[in-house]
Amino acid sequence: MNRPTFELPERRRIFLMRHGEAAYIQPDGEVTDDPRQVGLTETGRIQARKQAAVLASVPFDRAICSGLPRTVETATIVLAHRAEPQLEIVPALEEIRGGDRDHPVPDMAAWLAHVANPWAAGEDPDGTFLGGERFADFAARIVPAFEEILADRSWQHLLLVLHGAVNRMIFNHVLNTPWQSRVTLEQDNCCLNIIDVDSADDGGAQRFLVRAVNLTAYDLNKSGLRTTNMEEAAQRIAARLGD
Repeated sequence: MNRPTFELPERRRIFLMRHGEAAYIQPDGEVTDDPRQVGLTETGRIQARKQAAVLASVPFDRAICSGLPRTVETATIVLAHRAEPQLEIVPALEEIRGGDRDHPVPDMAAWLAHVANPWAAGEDPDGTFLGGERFADFAARIVPAFEEILADRSWQHLLLVLHGAVNRMIFNHVLNTPWQSRVTLEQDNCCLNIIDVDSADDGGAQRFLVRAVNLTAYDLNKSGLRTTNMEEAAQRIAARLGD
């Protein structure tokens, strides 16, 4: 009688992060002129250093960010004191793009509600992020870039430092779920997600195993995280408009 055997799958691990707190909006509610160019706040750097300590033992063999300054700075902090890997930039993984903020808004209360929860528009086939990029076009940009990274069989431990909406889109793809207005996988500043991927023979993904979602080393039990980043943005904008 032949003894049964079981071969473990070829399993690799993705450490998917969001960048640390960025200076989109000043304490007085003033919005930056160019959100693409903002870097981290000092709080964001502290968050990144705490996540770096959590990841210190992980032997990354590939590291990727979007190339926007806030992801470059976060990834550089995480990779500090490592000779390898070199940080790679994939511009296709940049954050979803909002619309023109100077466009007149007839109903400011409705606009602020949209700022606080812009993901609700994702269910609409023509839904946009704050009047900018369509969610459908965003998916067509993010998913192929992510699949191309998965197809590279050279890495075992991958660091991806990206953005809130980008991470959500990756999760939607991994979980095979659409955008939903009532449910969102929150991505707090500098959060860490861990996803294992079992490789298929053709180099694609046969199975995903979600190990962790939205871990924040600087606030593990989330006691200080009761609002979302977008709700805080709406609150600051409203306060400035009311002055």
